[in-house]
Amino acid sequence: MKKAYAIRTTLIIPDDLMQKVSRLSGEPSKTRAVVAAMETYVKLKSREDLLALRGKIHLDYDWERREEEELSLQRQREALLEGRG
Repeated sequence: MKKAYAIRTTLIIPDDLMQKVSRLSGEPSKTRAVVAAMETYVKLKSREDLLALRGKIHLDYDWERREEEELSLQRQREALLEGRG
């Protein structure tokens, strides 16, 4: 697993924006408020990027067939465990 590192940095953030971020995030410290805002931004942008792919990628996936295969395998495993297989 990748180790996460933190960096110390100096940012010039307008006071009114920092106050809004602190208030909206409910975080007790400025650092936590900024981190929460950045995490939210990353989630939103990632979601936008995924939505932009809508209609551009064709998936030929029969989920109902796959689900039935998985259920069948599960029934077989249960039968083996019960000594019926």
